[in-house]
Amino acid sequence: MAQNPKDLRYTKDHEWARKEGDLVRVGITTHAVEQLGDVTLVDLAAAGTKLAEHARFGDIESVKAVSELFAPLAGEIVERNAALESAPETVNSDTYGGGWMVLIRPTNPADVDALLDADAYEALLGAL
Repeated sequence: MAQNPKDLRYTKDHEWARKEGDLVRVGITTHAVEQLGDVTLVDLAAAGTKLAEHARFGDIESVKAVSELFAPLAGEIVERNAALESAPETVNSDTYGGGWMVLIRPTNPADVDALLDADAYEALLGAL
């Protein structure tokens, strides 16, 4: 099992969230990447899109499956990772760095603290 960065928060849907000032950067976890295999396409909602918690913000396709991406918290997308359009494989090679998906301005910044910490996420993975 891959080590999950301790400075991130996680969802049961295998997204990660990183606080960056008043914004939250979101991507998918190593576990999700391992389940998907080689990522071939990432389709993300546009900047300005308002999201409810758990709302779909895009899709990710791989050699194995097509999966929906879900917002870990409510807010507005202020930026999407346009680099993934031409290099979706970055999600595989740099999951917690260049493979990020969207940057969200949360409706309630405290919501990020309600997400799973790394230990709780690893316990969830252990129960799968």
